[in-house]
Amino acid sequence: MSVVHELSPGWLLDHLAFINKMSYEPHQHHGPCCRKSQPTCVHLDSLHVGSVSSFGASATFVASTNKPENDDRGNCEMFIHKYVFRSELFDVSKPYITSASHKECQESNEKEDLVDDVKKEISISVNGKKRKRCVAFNQGELDAMEYHRKIRGLILDGSSQLIQEGLSSGFLHSCSEKRNKCSEPITLPLDTCNLSELCEMAKHLPSLNEVELQTLQLMEDDASVTEQDLFSRIVENTSSFTKMITLMGQKYLLPPKSRFLLSDISCMHPLLNCKKTYDVIVIDPPWQNKSVKRSNRYSYLSPLQIKQIPVPKLAAPSCLIVTWVTNRQKHLRFVKEELYPSWSVEVVAEWHWVKITSSGEFVFPLDSPHKKPYEGLILGRVREKAASLLRNADEEELPIPDHKLIVSVPCVLHSHKPPLAEVLKDYIKPEGECLELFARNLQPGWTSWGNEVLKFQHMDYFVALKSKS
Repeated sequence: MSVVHELSPGWLLDHLAFINKMSYEPHQHHGPCCRKSQPTCVHLDSLHVGSVSSFGASATFVASTNKPENDDRGNCEMFIHKYVFRSELFDVSKPYITSASHKECQESNEKEDLVDDVKKEISISVNGKKRKRCVAFNQGELDAMEYHRKIRGLILDGSSQLIQEGLSSGFLHSCSEKRNKCSEPITLPLDTCNLSELCEMAKHLPSLNEVELQTLQLMEDDASVTEQDLFSRIVENTSSFTKMITLMGQKYLLPPKSRFLLSDISCMHPLLNCKKTYDVIVIDPPWQNKSVKRSNRYSYLSPLQIKQIPVPKLAAPSCLIVTWVTNRQKHLRFVKEELYPSWSVEVVAEWHWVKITSSGEFVFPLDSPHKKPYEGLILGRVREKAASLLRNADEEELPIPDHKLIVSVPCVLHSHKPPLAEVLKDYIKPEGECLELFARNLQPGWTSWGNEVLKFQHMDYFVALKSKS
């Protein structure tokens, strides 16, 4: 369970536990014991896709070898590999801003007292002469201050209750308990995933007909597939075991019962061709902001492009739509006032993800004028007339409460959001179809789409555990 505690304000989640409960165990074929003189036992448990420089070349299941350990009697012991997510990637024991920086932030917060009197005069010295400069807040800053003022109390009070529960149960540890523990600096894996570039290159491949675009199911007895198959259709791991695929020499783990489409927004038609609709759609758009534009490291979409996502064609009647939103009020208003109405979605609630350290502190000061320790989620329901007619009169929707909190220790990897499956289960029908758009990882039972959909499935983020069979 990813839910550690559930109280009236919301949930305290364990993101790491959620990942590791997926049981990343590759299928192992246990053959007869072999002697040293016999060849190594071979297992077909990996899908290998050739280098991107050879588009069109075949990709086949390659034999992965698990060399047995032989004792003096000639018996062998098979190792069963289980992969777990690297725990140090959730080792956030201190706030991102030090106490000295916090004090500086508190001094900066004096700006907020000027909301009613927007302008103030500041005397500055230039070449020995004093002149007055007028400093004003722009409308976005004023809106952000007002929004923070409205939700500050519920963020503080609700988080405090959940954090106290986590400290009492031992899930969180107070600073004093960790005072003598010096955490090693975290070495992040190299960013070798060029998945978005692969999606761009795949656009130049010959197009397949509709029959060939059917879902590719990876089963135990699979023989071979082509690279073109992987980029032009939904890929599904139907087995109860983890599959391993290799792209451009990089290995990725596919959890059991997971489905994905690796493409960008211009190639979403395989999702539509499946004729499948979804009961919950989680969306994490690549919002445009100044830092993203400056860094040029991440692609982003304009509001117009986001509106063009074919959500109405993917949504089942009364589908629950959940959209992650940054703290920019411009984005918040866009989702509520433009995006959802264009999709015939009614806003029903606004939730907040609160990021804390393993000792229960906010990762940023709550009143920081720059970065806040929380992000928003806007929840809505599809409310088309047709949906209302199709809805079973006996099926009553559970009202979704407003301003629920999701409190968790964040992953140090950029934009690795906490799982929502368990906190949403009460608000969707049992065995409902689930879809995540702009996903960067996979989940059992979910369909995931994005041009970096395998990013956090990269082998570098996992460690292998071995056990004797």
